[in-house]
Amino acid sequence: MAKRERVMRMSVEQPLWRALAGYRVLTMVYAIGLFISAYDEVARPWVAIAYFVVLAVWTLATLPRVANAASCTKRFLVLDLTVALAGILLTRLAETPARIDAGSPTLPSIWTAGAVLAFAIKGGWRWAAFASTLVAAANLIHRSGVPTRDTVHMVLLVWIASIAIGYVVEVARASERTLARALEIEAATRERERLARDIHDSVLQVLAMVQRRGAVIGGEAAELGRMAGEQEVALRTLVSGGLLPVSRVSEDIAEGAVVRAVEEPDDSTGPVDLRALLAPYAGAMVSLAEPGAPVTLAPPAARELAAAVGAALDNVRKHAGEHARAWILVEDEPDEVIVTVRDDGPGIPEGRLAQAEGEGRLGVALSIRGRLRDLGGSAELISVPGQGTEVELKVPKADSASRGKAGQR
Repeated sequence: MAKRERVMRMSVEQPLWRALAGYRVLTMVYAIGLFISAYDEVARPWVAIAYFVVLAVWTLATLPRVANAASCTKRFLVLDLTVALAGILLTRLAETPARIDAGSPTLPSIWTAGAVLAFAIKGGWRWAAFASTLVAAANLIHRSGVPTRDTVHMVLLVWIASIAIGYVVEVARASERTLARALEIEAATRERERLARDIHDSVLQVLAMVQRRGAVIGGEAAELGRMAGEQEVALRTLVSGGLLPVSRVSEDIAEGAVVRAVEEPDDSTGPVDLRALLAPYAGAMVSLAEPGAPVTLAPPAARELAAAVGAALDNVRKHAGEHARAWILVEDEPDEVIVTVRDDGPGIPEGRLAQAEGEGRLGVALSIRGRLRDLGGSAELISVPGQGTEVELKVPKADSASRGKAGQR
C-alpha cells in the first residue's frame, strides 16, 4: 500500500498582508479625495497632482510586493518609506504656510501608516520603531519643529500601533513554529505507536518465544535464547523511545511553518464485516459469539479492532497458558461496536500492568489501548486474581467511519 506525504502550511500573518494591500489602496483614494476637496485652497496644486500620480502608480504597481513577506524585500520597504517621507516634505511646497500652521493634512495623509506597517509585518517591532521614528522626524520638519496637537496624536498613533503589530507578528511566528513542532511530534508519536504495535504483534513475541524455548532446551539453544532476549530488550527500548523529526520552516516565511505527515491511504472501497476478521481466531480453546447480521466498520477501524482482539488473545496464551479457554463476544450497538475478550486464567496481579509498561512491555498499552484510542474508542481491562481477565473494546461507528475516510483522502 503506497504511502504519500502530506504537507500542511500554517501562516497566521498572511491575512495581515492581504489587509495591508487593501489598506494601501483605500488610504491612497482617501488622500486623493482630501486633495480634491481642498483643491481651491492649495497654493501649488501642480506639485500635489504630480505627487499623487506617482503615489497612485506606485501603490497599484506594488500590490504584488505586499502579497507576502518574501515579495516584500528590504529594498522595496526603503523605497516605499521614501515615497511616504517625500510626500510629507513636499507638502510645504504645495500648501501655504497658513494652512500648514492651521493643521492641514500632509499629502500622503494616513497612507504613510501603510509604509510603516509593512516594516512591522516584515521585520517585527524593531523595524516598526525605526520606520515610525523617521516618519515622526519628517513630520517635525514639515511643521518647522512646532507640531500641532493633531500631528502629535497621529505620530504617536502610528508609532504605538506599528510597534504593537510588529510585536504581535513576532509572537505569532514563534507560536506558529511551536504549533508546527507539536503537530510533528504528535504525528511522529502516532506513527511510532503504530510501528510498536506491529512489532509487538510479530517480532517481539517471536524473540520472547525463542528465549523461552532456548532456556528449556539448553546447550547452544540457551545461548541463542539469551541473545534473543537481549535483542528483545533492545528493540523494546528503541520502540519506546523512538526518533522525532526536526521541525521545518518554509523558505518563504509568509507561507508559515511546514508540517509533514506520512499518510497510508486505504485501498478498500467499502465497509468491512468485522465477523470475517474475527472468525480465524475461533478454535478449540476460543469460542466466538457474534450477531447473525454483518457487523460493518470502516476498513481501518475493523482491522485495528481485530488486531486488538488478537493481541488480547496473545496475552491469554502467554500469561494464562496454552490450555486456558477464551471467549469472544461481539455486540453491534446502534452507535458503537463492543467486543469483549474473556478468559478463565489466573488473572493479572494488581500493579502488574504499570510494572510491565515501566519495563517496556507495551502489549496492553499499545497493541490494545493504543489501537482503540486512535479509533476514538476505549479499552477497559478488568481482572480479578484467580477469576480470569476480561477486556472490553469499544469503537464508535461514526467516529471510526470518519477516520477511515480521512485516511483514504
